[in-house]
Amino acid sequence: MTSQLGASLLQNVYLFKELNQDELEKVASVSRVQAYNPGDEIFAEGTRAEAIYIIKYGSVKIQHSGREELVDVATLGTGSHFGEMAFVDGEARSASVIAMEKTEIVSIEFADLKKVLDDNMAIAVKVYKAFAHFLCGRLRITTNDLTFAREKNLRHF
Repeated sequence: MTSQLGASLLQNVYLFKELNQDELEKVASVSRVQAYNPGDEIFAEGTRAEAIYIIKYGSVKIQHSGREELVDVATLGTGSHFGEMAFVDGEARSASVIAMEKTEIVSIEFADLKKVLDDNMAIAVKVYKAFAHFLCGRLRITTNDLTFAREKNLRHF
């Protein structure tokens, strides 16, 4: 990936939106593009996490193993990112991700991103702050979903 293309793509990603051009270039320099066909697995639930992903174009389906079947958690399209939780907590993948159509994904290996952040405190502060805001937003949505599901289940008794 050329740095210019990478920086312009990253600039539109929530996690990197506060970075200036020079900072975006540093992150873009450690990213790479991978192509996937419909049905290709990008990563599987329970596997070791090694990268964060940004959809350059296309779409993916996120699935989690339920008690009896796979549960479609979300569908993400161009410009969306995924795989960031494991960067923060070091845990295995909590879901599987499958390409739904021809898709190009920018991947940034955790080790490479960590080195950029360790070497550039200004970038680290901005990126970790964006991670915190993003994950708080996701937690609020999950809390609302759980509240709705619980209220719905209680009405059945």
